Formats: sequence, structure tokens, C-alpha cells
Amino acid sequence: MQVTHFWRTLLLLAAALFFSTSAQAYCFREAGARYHVSPQLLRAIAQVESGMNPHAVGYNRDRQGRITSRDFGLMQINSTHLTKLKAMGVISDERDLLTQPCLNVQTGAWILAQHLQVCGLTWQCLGSYNAGFADGNQARRMLYARKVYSIWLASR
Repeated sequence: MQVTHFWRTLLLLAAALFFSTSAQAYCFREAGARYHVSPQLLRAIAQVESGMNPHAVGYNRDRQGRITSRDFGLMQINSTHLTKLKAMGVISDERDLLTQPCLNVQTGAWILAQHLQVCGLTWQCLGSYNAGFADGNQARRMLYARKVYSIWLASR
């Protein structure tokens, strides 16, 4: 009896992993199509941002070590977006970004698409997804863009 239970549990876990991976691929394709962004690029961003961990929470700190913002989920959606996402009815609170991976990917694609509208389809602009638009962040933007590019290139 215990052996049967073990194999049933193992089979269910394997199926969940398979469907989770399939669902993630679907999420990236759907978000890419909706926002006219390469799904492979979105996947590379998620790899750099969270290591593909849908439950990842990151903390951004100032020079004194104080937390200035938090990042949520696969695409590490920054907490500065929460007020707007709530007002638009996209989320009820930040947990939605951790428990709904497809929503997180859609949100990340939406943010990236907004950035690309501001500064165009360049690596410097892609880097603004992580490092923002501040004048002093050019080096950080390019470092981030290189990380994304290397993952994107390896996935081709």
C-alpha cells in the first residue's frame, strides 16, 4: 500500500511539474503576443530577474541598507507599480504577483513594453527594465542587458 501511495505521489508531482513548465511557456508566448515582445526575451528577463522562481521576493536597499522597494515573482515586478496595478484592477495585493505566474509575466511584459515606447528598441532601453531611466544608471543598464542577451542567445 505504501509503495502505491509513493508512486502515485511521485506521478502527481511529475505531472504538476510538466504542466507547470508547459503553462509557463504558454504564459511567455501569450504575454509576448499581447505586448509585441519576444517571448524568448521575456523568458531571458525572468531568468535573470528571478532564476525562473515564481515565488521570488527581492529587496532593494539604499546605501544605508534600508529597504526602498521590493520585487515580486518571475519578472520581479517592483513595488512602485503596485498602486497603479491595484487602481487598474489587475491585482488586489502583491500576493497576486507571487501566486499567479502568468499574471506576473503579463505584468512584466506590459512594463517592458512601456519602457520600449519611451526609449525605443535598444539594449540600453532594455536595461531600464531593471535599472530604471536615471541618467547615472547607464552602466547598470548595460550590465543587465548583457546578462539578458547572453541568456537569450543561449536559448536560440
